[in-house]
Amino acid sequence: MKKKIVIYLFLLVSIFIQAQDNVIDSLKDNLKNAKNDISRTKSLNAIADQFKYSNPSEMEIYANDALKLAQKIKYREEEGKALLNLGTSSIIVGDYNKAIGFFIKAKDIFEDEIQSSVNQKEIQLGLAKSYGSLGIVFSEQSNYAKALRYYLKALKIYENLGEEVSCGKLYNNIGVVYKSQHSDFKALEYFIKANKIQTKFEDANSGITLTNIANIYLNQKNLDKAFEYYNLAKQSLDKNPNPRALGEWYNNMGLFYKANNQFDKAEESWKNSILVFQSIDDKFGLADTYIFLGQFFLEKKDFDKALVSTKSALDLANEIDVLEQQAVSEKLLSEIYQKMNNSVLALTHYKNYSSAKDSLTNEENIRKSVEASMNYEFEKKELFQKEENEKRELLLKEEAKQFKIKLIYIGLIILLLFGIGFLIYSRIQLKRTLTLQKELAEYEQKALHLQMNPHFVFNCLGSISSFIVQNGTDSAIKYLSKFSKLMRLTLEYSKESLIPIDKEIESLQNYLELEQLRFNHKFNFKINKSSEIEDDVALPPLLIQPFIENAIIHGVIPKKEMGNIEIDFSIANESLICTILDNGVGINKSKENKENLVLAHKSMALDIIKKRLEMITSSTNKKATMSVEEIISNDKTKGTKVVLSLPLQYIKS
Repeated sequence: MKKKIVIYLFLLVSIFIQAQDNVIDSLKDNLKNAKNDISRTKSLNAIADQFKYSNPSEMEIYANDALKLAQKIKYREEEGKALLNLGTSSIIVGDYNKAIGFFIKAKDIFEDEIQSSVNQKEIQLGLAKSYGSLGIVFSEQSNYAKALRYYLKALKIYENLGEEVSCGKLYNNIGVVYKSQHSDFKALEYFIKANKIQTKFEDANSGITLTNIANIYLNQKNLDKAFEYYNLAKQSLDKNPNPRALGEWYNNMGLFYKANNQFDKAEESWKNSILVFQSIDDKFGLADTYIFLGQFFLEKKDFDKALVSTKSALDLANEIDVLEQQAVSEKLLSEIYQKMNNSVLALTHYKNYSSAKDSLTNEENIRKSVEASMNYEFEKKELFQKEENEKRELLLKEEAKQFKIKLIYIGLIILLLFGIGFLIYSRIQLKRTLTLQKELAEYEQKALHLQMNPHFVFNCLGSISSFIVQNGTDSAIKYLSKFSKLMRLTLEYSKESLIPIDKEIESLQNYLELEQLRFNHKFNFKINKSSEIEDDVALPPLLIQPFIENAIIHGVIPKKEMGNIEIDFSIANESLICTILDNGVGINKSKENKENLVLAHKSMALDIIKKRLEMITSSTNKKATMSVEEIISNDKTKGTKVVLSLPLQYIKS
């Protein structure tokens, strides 16, 4: 069985390497056949990018060649890409200070070019990659606040360009930042976002993200969920071979089985991890695996096996000179010898652990000192760039101001030429009246297409006509302005299945202000929105307005006292709750008033809304409900309360 596993694993690695070699060979052919320096520069950068999976030294060589050629022919876009490749190769070999220098230069190039280049999309992609790469460096340096800032800058550009695959990678990186800060729930949110995009586009890296999700659930002791995502990760890794990711997967599965008390399976997983890491000569991954096995055997009190595994880890850590692994291995050896009652060796290894720990601390202090110096220079340069941008903005504002003054002078000259004065005042008034009448006719025509109550539209038009006849042009203009804004919003969103909640609130605000003006401020109103409601929460258009119209017409207007209407939006049990309260005459009194009207009509609004709620329930598989009740206190009617409960829905980007 072990022999079959080894053959299978090596087969996966060979397929991966062969596929990559084929791509590189093809790119090298393109380089040989390139007819000009522009094509050669692009080919050199493309080859360098391919080597990031296997050979950072070759990547650096080709990127340097691309950089020199791009600088020679002044090809700024490819110069920026070459700097990005050089920065990436520096990250792979662990030289973060060198990497940050390359990424800053690339960022500056793309920021300069974004003002003038015709190839805007490529420049913006380069700038986004610069920001994202800086985020990686700062994340590796544990400067999580700055890492997050640059990740979000990159994410904004990718979202604007519709680059979903790149967004998925950044979501994963942001999740890693939150995970490093022990904010597991926030990390999980971003890992799941990344996984949705990777699943959609069948991204080869989805196995890594799925493993990250599984690790979060494992930390939360949610073993069922962890196992589910580990299985999904394995399926992805089988489909898209990635030996390093597979080795890490086996390591994490070992921890899972250990937490689940399946010790045989845990040991088997770590042994599989060793086979994978050996196949690609990944000594760092091997050292980690042997440390896991050493800790595992120590806990099982199998001291001989624990000793063998931990010594293997220490040998590898010494070979690759990784102080952190050396310190962990020495400490573990000290604990093992202590359990074996060998106090001499236990003390020796503890001293070695202390020495390694001190070296690690000194190295960390030196690194932080260098990072602080680099960050200072970086921030100084950023501040200078910010000042330059502010100067540019001030210059643009001044130019706009001068242009505005010129327009004013031109306007005055035109007005003088046409002889603005008292003689044409009457003609202007006549023109305004005709314009109002024309706009009234247009809005009457547009109102036929609205999904609002026709009685409301009719009453609004009647009020406007009355204002015009009575020469109340100012009132007519004010009323017509509000009415036109409401009609525009209604027409704009009447054909949409969902609109943002802020747009719905804006529409309701306009409607209520219009009704206030119509009824001489017979009522006050207030609209509340919970801070828990996100900006992209959405709801069907024109669903709430009929309830507010009923509250006004049949609730507060028949009442002698001042009316109050309150609309509240909140979230409860994964539903959007809209509550409409009025202090009107109540349901029973409203029905009685309707029966006494000579021209009583049957309202279809309630039936239409019920059908719409049924459609929402059917399309979302979540309950959409409506309740209307009379508010009674001390046997007296205090008004009416309407509650709409809608499934949480969001506007898609």
